[in-house]
Amino acid sequence: MCGFLSMSGEWSNRDMAESGRAELPYRLRQQGFLGSLTRMLLQSRDLGAFLQRACDAAAEGLGAPCAHVLEYRPHDHDFLIRAATGWPEGTIGATCPAADEAAPAAYAFRTGAGVLANGLPDTAGFRLPDPFGGAGIRHAVNVPIVLGEDGRRAYGVLEVCGREDPGFDRADQDFLAGLAGLIGLAVERSHADQRLRDALDHQALLAREMSHRVKNSLGVVAGLLRLQARDTHSEEVRYALEDAGARIATVAQVHDHLWRGLHVGTVEVSGFVRELVSKLQEAAPGHPLRCEADPRVIAADQAIPIGLMVNELVTNAVKYAYPGGTGPVEVTVAVQGNRLRVDVSDHGVGLPPGFDVHSRQRSLGLKIINNLTRQLDGRLSAEPNNPGARFVLEMPLG
Repeated sequence: MCGFLSMSGEWSNRDMAESGRAELPYRLRQQGFLGSLTRMLLQSRDLGAFLQRACDAAAEGLGAPCAHVLEYRPHDHDFLIRAATGWPEGTIGATCPAADEAAPAAYAFRTGAGVLANGLPDTAGFRLPDPFGGAGIRHAVNVPIVLGEDGRRAYGVLEVCGREDPGFDRADQDFLAGLAGLIGLAVERSHADQRLRDALDHQALLAREMSHRVKNSLGVVAGLLRLQARDTHSEEVRYALEDAGARIATVAQVHDHLWRGLHVGTVEVSGFVRELVSKLQEAAPGHPLRCEADPRVIAADQAIPIGLMVNELVTNAVKYAYPGGTGPVEVTVAVQGNRLRVDVSDHGVGLPPGFDVHSRQRSLGLKIINNLTRQLDGRLSAEPNNPGARFVLEMPLG
């Protein structure tokens, strides 16, 4: 509890009764405001709304027309009005001096003790500064708002002003001290939330920077493989190097989406697949590649194998579906609830007799596709497309 400094004496219970203010209901009402503010503190993390409600409760609890919360700004050595009740529009966001100790709030802030200033402007040495002066205020009571268990870090002042007798008493100041304690807890929690947000933002920045660097490094590796493919005299080696380069470029593309995405560690699947198909089109100019994809944000550890699978299936269709000619390849990504379906189809020569997509004797590309299917906990099927072939992956979304 903060200290107490009275500039006009305390009002007794008899004085209060004579003024027409019933003591017990008056104090019970104050306790009710403290209880409602405590519940709001537990339920809401909106500091601005909490400060305003505390301000309203301070004025209502003391039956006063005006109240305000002042936040001390050390760089400017002034008070910023963070919340206000009963003052003209535009008061919130204004400032008042913190160095003028003739102001009760400034004096309370410096001394760390609450101040009762009844009978203004006749109270010795005290006056209200702008924008609170000249409003017919005769009484003021304020308490400092402190932070930390030791109460040594000062945040500002909670002040209530009145125009009519009686003024305020020690019990009123104790009520305000309770409100100020709740305000201090709300401010500390807001500061902690901000520190957490800053830490998460920094972590996200580092993750994006990491993805950006990985994307650039993989791009370099893919480029080197393409250079080696051009210089080789073996068609088999050239195809192998080109395929490896395409796979690495696909992984790089996922990381490109990761560092540019709004959420760390996730990829928007429709934009990613469309862009991937567009890249594959550059390597297959004679084959019209079409893509339809539903929007859905997925985790990066799902996007990478999906991208590799689309790369393998489209590449296989381009290589084998149209021997000696060209034709279209369609890619469809459909989201159905918590499942995703990837469909790659062509209108070429179709599947060979006895084709088994799960056979261990198939090509490296199909082995990769089956490994990716298991990694995604999915199910892969191959079926005729009349004409052509269709490969379908169905998988759960995490």
